[in-house]
Amino acid sequence: MDGVKVKVSSRYVVIKNDIFELTLSNPDGIVTGVRYDGVDNLMEVLNREDNRGYWDIVWNPPGQRTGIFDVIKGTEFRIIHHDDNQAEVSFTRSWDPSLGGKAVPLIIDKRFIVLRGSSGFYTYGIYEHKEGWPDFGLGETRVAFKLRKDKFHCMAMADDRQRVMPMPEDRMPPRGQQLAYPEAVLLVDPVNPQLRGEVDDKYQYSCENQYNNVHGWISSDPSIGFWQITPSDEFRTGGPLKQNLTSHVGPTMLAIFLSSHYAGEDLSPKFTNGEYWKKVHGPVFMYLNSSQDRSDPSLLWEDAKVQMVMEKSIWPYDFALSEDFQKTEQRGCISGRLLVRDRYIKYEDIYATSAYVGLALPGEAGSWQRECKGYQFWCRADADGSFYIKNIVAGNYNLYAWVPGFIGDYKFDAALTISSGDDIYLGDLVYEPPRDGPTLWEIGIPDRSAAEFYVPDPNPNYVNRLFINHPDRFRQYGIWERYAELYPDSDLVYTIGESNYSTDWFYAQVNRRTDQNTYLPTTWQIRFNLDSVEPNSTYNFRVAVASSTLATLEVRFNEQDRPVPHFNSRMFGRDNTIARHGIHGLYWLFNIDVSSAWLVRGVNTIYLKQPKNQSPFQGIMYDYLRLEGPGCQLLT
Repeated sequence: MDGVKVKVSSRYVVIKNDIFELTLSNPDGIVTGVRYDGVDNLMEVLNREDNRGYWDIVWNPPGQRTGIFDVIKGTEFRIIHHDDNQAEVSFTRSWDPSLGGKAVPLIIDKRFIVLRGSSGFYTYGIYEHKEGWPDFGLGETRVAFKLRKDKFHCMAMADDRQRVMPMPEDRMPPRGQQLAYPEAVLLVDPVNPQLRGEVDDKYQYSCENQYNNVHGWISSDPSIGFWQITPSDEFRTGGPLKQNLTSHVGPTMLAIFLSSHYAGEDLSPKFTNGEYWKKVHGPVFMYLNSSQDRSDPSLLWEDAKVQMVMEKSIWPYDFALSEDFQKTEQRGCISGRLLVRDRYIKYEDIYATSAYVGLALPGEAGSWQRECKGYQFWCRADADGSFYIKNIVAGNYNLYAWVPGFIGDYKFDAALTISSGDDIYLGDLVYEPPRDGPTLWEIGIPDRSAAEFYVPDPNPNYVNRLFINHPDRFRQYGIWERYAELYPDSDLVYTIGESNYSTDWFYAQVNRRTDQNTYLPTTWQIRFNLDSVEPNSTYNFRVAVASSTLATLEVRFNEQDRPVPHFNSRMFGRDNTIARHGIHGLYWLFNIDVSSAWLVRGVNTIYLKQPKNQSPFQGIMYDYLRLEGPGCQLLT
């Protein structure tokens, strides 16, 4: 087996082993070519060389809301290491004061690694903001690969999310017709006539970080796969539930490290007062495979999944040579067991089965979902609540958790310092979720998603056939418009004891479209019966929200026309989840004290009003709602 070879010229750096050849521009560090399995170049040769495989960033100077898109081009090339077994090269771009606000104030060191006998290449980036450098905001950073459209037609990102994709020209007039926003296009006359009448939108292929491990493209002639494998979530922002783009029409393949998608500005870090910051993004692996059997593209997908498992098993990579990327022996571990204490359910503590337990930068309970400057390390607890988190980068953290089936967020009281070689055992930890009294009724499942509620079939004129009879039916275009068809004259009324949340609670409280193409605010009702009301007491109404987009929640008890609502959330959330075919964004929990004077014996009605009606995409996705009675004798 031949070793790794590096050839440097004035314009290019070529790295190859006996399986493939990688060409990078010098000193820009743009992937201009990938030669593999008899194909001269898998990258889109019709594109300019700086629009094939590149790192990019969206940033903004202080006071400027519009982001500046910047393809990161190096100005200095270095060979970090080269022998027969491995080559690692660096393309660095630095900021200096003469640049002022014309460039993002970062040192960005892009690295590429090729190993002997490895069918693919690794890339990672070290970002550094020196102390005293100018303030700026960071909206997005990622690696993008644009492959040959004449070769790669099939996209795969999960066992049940793979399909033949449209061509890029299908998205342009006259072949495509833009719908409510530029990303959504109706395929009127696509190159592949079998796709006629479908909707294409890159956000239909978004994925939560926890499941976004491998995705990519398959060519049938020859039978080749080009895959992006992410072996760890530690460098991604927003935690395991954060959603990001994957692959979409182009053919385009993304590795996103930081974005505001499904969250808004909360996930766009601001660097102020000259603060120091340094972070390693990646490494991620671009994997190439091939098959002699052109008739079954699933063979390449299955092989890519096997490769992904192998990459995970050797994380953190011992061959990435930046001293800023910590190796296994420099990292630490932490373990323990999480229990839930809710005496209104059970006297004994309850195992926190399948709890999400993680470390993130210090903050308040739940702050991890908005944390976007440091590293995060997560695991799922076992059936008995036991958890073990390994390979934690040394540093200061808080331990956070949330438990499916229970509302709210847990945070371990003490700050944790992880040092190299640590193996910390915390013992039993107890989470006491918000609770003041017994459950009188509840709607939904507390799992930070609206997926259990009623998701309508799409308008047959605006269908992505992949998502017909699919668990992710919420990814269809335009389903928000179906609310007005179901409730043309009056709004949703949900009756406790009679209604079923899976069929009678619409997945999102959206505005109602009128015949004049305007939008009316909506007021939903929850009707319930109380046999008695305890006088001079306090009930509690818990409203867990799975997503909000420029919405306000007004809650009134038995007085629909009350000028001042009993509760007003004020406007919250910029998730844009309704338009982006998600089923959750950022999680919010409102705990509303309810005076017994607001309630009556017999039939009561809670009015949930969302008054903001400038757009069809303003609205609320509920996670779970619960009414608790006044505190009483606990279970014994």
